[in-house]
Amino acid sequence: MKSSYSAGDGGQCVEVAAADTSVHIRDSKQAGGPTLHVGTAQWATFVRMAERG
Repeated sequence: MKSSYSAGDGGQCVEVAAADTSVHIRDSKQAGGPTLHVGTAQWATFVRMAERG
């Protein structure tokens, strides 16, 4: 899934993929680049905090 805030020209994008016990986040412009892995509980906490923003 790509960020809904991404620019139409492919600007600042992140991709998020959920697995059984973790969530994987990467820069969509660098598909072969580094990937951040966080636990599903930590991701859920992050999303809740971001929604309050």
